[in-house]
Amino acid sequence: MSGADAIVLDGFLEEETVPGDLHCSTARFRLTVSPTDERTDEMILPCSVTDPQMAHQALHELTPGDQLRVTGYLRLPRTPDDPMSLVVTELVLLQPAPTFSNAFTATLERYGPYACYFDADTDQVPVWTETGAWVGVADTPAELAQLLEAFEQRHGAGGDQP
Repeated sequence: MSGADAIVLDGFLEEETVPGDLHCSTARFRLTVSPTDERTDEMILPCSVTDPQMAHQALHELTPGDQLRVTGYLRLPRTPDDPMSLVVTELVLLQPAPTFSNAFTATLERYGPYACYFDADTDQVPVWTETGAWVGVADTPAELAQLLEAFEQRHGAGGDQP
């Protein structure tokens, strides 16, 4: 592939980055890309980093909510079960995620179509859909992904259907 085949996207880090292998020499993350202000144009793109130095940066210096510019090559599915992803060759932090001073003990954060209420006084995380439908309570922030996955399995990908 030539440099002309590379694409550049700006987006927000959806969640914590994860190692792509046991030695942490690769990394994976999901980028929320929204080219317009319309929610229907928004997508979450799985990304992978194979350069060990860039993987270290992704794993140890990035936090959810960071605004990133990624350059890479789109890997299209070859079979119906194969996911689409972006193989990242360049990663730039455009703006770090907002940090809150000690004056605030609670925040409302968006995770895709979900709103999560984080309160410094408790580990529990109440969650709603963006339309206000109740999802449930994660006992700890680490269990948030499990709660959302279980909700999506019960209600389909749209989340708000009965």
